[in-house]
Amino acid sequence: MLYEGDNGYVALTAEVDVNQDTGVVRTKRIVVAQDVGPISSPDGLRNQLEGGALQGLSRALGEEVTWDDQKVTSVDWNTYKSLYVGSQGVPTIESVLINRSEGEAMGAGETAITIVAAAVGNAIFDATGVRIREAPFTAERVKAALAGGARGTQTAQR
Repeated sequence: MLYEGDNGYVALTAEVDVNQDTGVVRTKRIVVAQDVGPISSPDGLRNQLEGGALQGLSRALGEEVTWDDQKVTSVDWNTYKSLYVGSQGVPTIESVLINRSEGEAMGAGETAITIVAAAVGNAIFDATGVRIREAPFTAERVKAALAGGARGTQTAQR
């Protein structure tokens, strides 16, 4: 996936495992690259890319505001699911820094966040042949989309 805006140009690919029996999507690896013009702080840019990728992944796989007919029901960490950052929840993240010293300086912001869900959704499609268009890609949504499809575990990169 590619995003262009005031914060430079960013591209991201995601490698996922999809367990077609349970619907669980596990992101194994993310590669994210960004062109911000001249890079003044490589470590800072790398931190922005990795943090943005993780925040975007959290949104893609779990974060969702829920409500009933009167109020918001996702009011705490038990009801609003964010990415678990323990040993199982964080994929390998590779950052590619594109330094165009002759270019105009652009921000890094949190640009990577904007394209993670699309990359993960495309990787799910590559693994299963099923297009899921509503984030987050929860196990329940994946299972529902796979209903009647082949079972097993597939790996894909997009």
